[in-house]
Amino acid sequence: MDEEYDVIVLGTGLTECILSGIMSVNGKKVLHMDRNPYYGGESSSITPLEELYKRFSLPESPPESMGRGRDWNVDLIPKFLMANGQLVKMLLYTEVTRYLDFKVVEGSFVYKGGKIYKVPSTETEALASNLMGMFEKRRFRKFLVFVANFDENDPKTFEGVDPKTTDMREVYKKFDLGQDVIDFTGHALALYRTDDYLDVPCLETINRIKLYSESLARYGKSPYLYPLYGLGELPQGFARLSAIYGGTYMLNKPVEEIVMEDGHVVGVKSEGEVARCKQLICDPSYIPDRVRKAGQVIRVICVLSHPIKNTNDANSCQIIIPQNQVNRNSDIYVCMISYAHNVAAQGKYIAIISTTVETGEPEAEIEPALELLEPIDQKFVAISDLYEPTDDGTESQMMNLSQGLRLSSYDATTHFETTCNDIKDIYKRMTGSDFDFENMKRKQNDVFGEDEQ
Repeated sequence: MDEEYDVIVLGTGLTECILSGIMSVNGKKVLHMDRNPYYGGESSSITPLEELYKRFSLPESPPESMGRGRDWNVDLIPKFLMANGQLVKMLLYTEVTRYLDFKVVEGSFVYKGGKIYKVPSTETEALASNLMGMFEKRRFRKFLVFVANFDENDPKTFEGVDPKTTDMREVYKKFDLGQDVIDFTGHALALYRTDDYLDVPCLETINRIKLYSESLARYGKSPYLYPLYGLGELPQGFARLSAIYGGTYMLNKPVEEIVMEDGHVVGVKSEGEVARCKQLICDPSYIPDRVRKAGQVIRVICVLSHPIKNTNDANSCQIIIPQNQVNRNSDIYVCMISYAHNVAAQGKYIAIISTTVETGEPEAEIEPALELLEPIDQKFVAISDLYEPTDDGTESQMMNLSQGLRLSSYDATTHFETTCNDIKDIYKRMTGSDFDFENMKRKQNDVFGEDEQ
């Protein structure tokens, strides 16, 4: 350990593992440490089920009706992958896909007036949906055609909309869309958590809706993918990539001190030894003095013995409860997966509710989501602090993956697009150049006989 590295990474969450994989592929000498004995940090999948009960300090052990403990892999943080999104692109470019298997999530639903409806995202579905009246369907169809044809490099497709100055509120007005349609378009298609997006230029929103539609077009049932055996497989896949390119991994390694000289990070001290480095990437729990609290997220893991009502008995789905529907400032999300993904015992389902905390009674805030899931066999409630950094790390060369606002590691969203944006942001601050997917391509045939598969 007493040697010099280009980059030291503390923590094995997904963001850290992707960054260490990219840095290793780019020829950097990387040391990756975690104080925990397992991969994944906050984004790990817990197995066996007994371990989950212990983690949430439940006095009893799982009842026999829950099946074998080792059949469970329960994610602590619920996320899906957009089929055409950035994380899938990262997996494909690095060929980490060879270590993982995915299933398409069976449906995407939105909450309106106490009921849930399938999210219409194609012209055919829009015309058949119960979410809208006849005339509204036609207007919404026109809007979808406009978005599908929109090309920011071709002004002929703009139809009087300037993507850099026209805000989204004006675009909705142009197509005469009503409030309910605006709700599910902004929150279930563009996947915004709040309504702040309405008053900013419309380009990002149009691109988000295009991403949703293109992801949906890949597989048809929904735009989301989920890895068999849980999300904990993702960081392990990228860790393996880093190791193939010479990265060194140390789990169960306590960090005693981050060594600074003249305001710059120069190394990490562990068990009396110092590993020196030029740059450091770490999750906020390793540097509490350089972050500030920026809010909280509540997540509730619910074990069920049945699919969620009104989802056509889907064995996996996402439900979005737009904030306007329940008088909140931010949306409530429900991610549901099941035994079909090798994460639960036969016949069992795992639904995870998440949202940003807005009051002093977080559990009361998610009541509308809990009602959709009844009856619930067992609940595990976690309230996590979100952090933001007190500086951007360019001067100290300490890149801090604060689990909060701009540098969100794991916010309340249920997809990885914000996480990927953070990775690109940190990459730029570390290297001084824009992130390019080409830099993630494997540069050589793998060792360990993995080059031909």
